[in-house]
Amino acid sequence: MRSYSIFFTPLTIALLCISAFIIGTWAAELTGRNLGVSDYGGIVIDEIVAMWLVLCIAPPTVLAWVLAFVLFRVFDILKPWPIRWLDQYVKGGFGVMIDDILAAVFAMIPLYLLRAYL
Repeated sequence: MRSYSIFFTPLTIALLCISAFIIGTWAAELTGRNLGVSDYGGIVIDEIVAMWLVLCIAPPTVLAWVLAFVLFRVFDILKPWPIRWLDQYVKGGFGVMIDDILAAVFAMIPLYLLRAYL
């Protein structure tokens, strides 16, 4: 898969996303526990990491970036199976993070298939 980044290789982006996922899991767990709300709406590291993943395969055009954002939000809001199942049954920091990562994967599929037109 071709990377469109002029600064980072695909491996570097993957390592950054993995690191951010691990730190985000810890931070979301700690924040949720301290606030008494498992998936507090103010926790946004899950969306940030997920968008990084989607954008790393998006061509560097405004249309591709907008489509990447829209696709991610659609899958994040509609939560088709198994995203909905993860959201309902996997709790804590990992649960906060993993459903958005899977929504990113769902968004990456049509984006990848449409990349020649973007």
